[in-house]
Amino acid sequence: MSRATMKTMTSAPKCGCTPTGAPSAAPLRLTRSARPAPPSARPIPGGRGTIGTARPEIPLDGEGPERPTRLKPFLLSETAITNAEFAEFVADTGHVTDAERLGTSFVFWGTLPDSTPETRAVHDAEWWRQVEGANWRAINGPGTESTAWHPDHPVVHVSWNDAAAYAAWAGGRLPSEAEWEHAARGGLAKARYPWGEAEPDDTAFQPCNIWQGTFPIRNTCADGYAATAPARSFAPNGYGLYNMCGNTWEWIADRFTVASIKKEVQARARALKDFRVLKGGSYLCHRSYCYRYRIAARSSNTPDTSTSHQGFRVAWDG
Repeated sequence: MSRATMKTMTSAPKCGCTPTGAPSAAPLRLTRSARPAPPSARPIPGGRGTIGTARPEIPLDGEGPERPTRLKPFLLSETAITNAEFAEFVADTGHVTDAERLGTSFVFWGTLPDSTPETRAVHDAEWWRQVEGANWRAINGPGTESTAWHPDHPVVHVSWNDAAAYAAWAGGRLPSEAEWEHAARGGLAKARYPWGEAEPDDTAFQPCNIWQGTFPIRNTCADGYAATAPARSFAPNGYGLYNMCGNTWEWIADRFTVASIKKEVQARARALKDFRVLKGGSYLCHRSYCYRYRIAARSSNTPDTSTSHQGFRVAWDG
């Protein structure tokens, strides 16, 4: 498949990190089940914490300012929800994902098979392709069900709507941004990463699944992965949580708002009205392009957009 022959979409995403689809059609109505949290859910202590950072790297994302929070104890999935777990939900409920309903989703060009038919590129981010028939089962498009789908990897091509529906079925909910950051730090106050302050690099230190090399052309896969890694991989943080940074973006309950009083940040937030927050970064992040695998970093997307690098985990009240 030649990249030069790919068509270009007329609509542009808000940024090249997470391409945006069509606006959501209607608000989602959910009823939380009485299903208990699984034994693997990790207890997260409540108390005082912080959200945001005094060292913002991408100010327009609303990373700052740092502000104090107080949280109640809660439980959180030790990993992102896996394909096997999502398959159980679909079998039990008959849930149809937004990607399946819409018939299309966004896939990174480096994972597409050579046999993929012509696809449309996202304007200003041609590495994102709109692929007909891509969904949580056929991650890189039709015919990839047996090659790209792994039961122990995070489910992807799930929208915020899909994530919230799963969480309600599981008797839980999506975590708030404050809860997610508190959990990601694993007891390390104000830490930049789940493991502390040490910066990942392309050669010697790969504590998470992100890009190594020159994005988006060359990935050396020094961390061992070209796309998603198993949900339970790399070392867990102090609370026993895996892959809180890297691997897949994770949907958050919150709408995208900002605490900054800067006019340009406020203007960007208004343009993203009704978008939902995403945290953690993904296997496509690199410091040179998408330095959003830090705990305080954030992105957002419309509630019914799905991609091959967006997943989620579930919280339960303590």
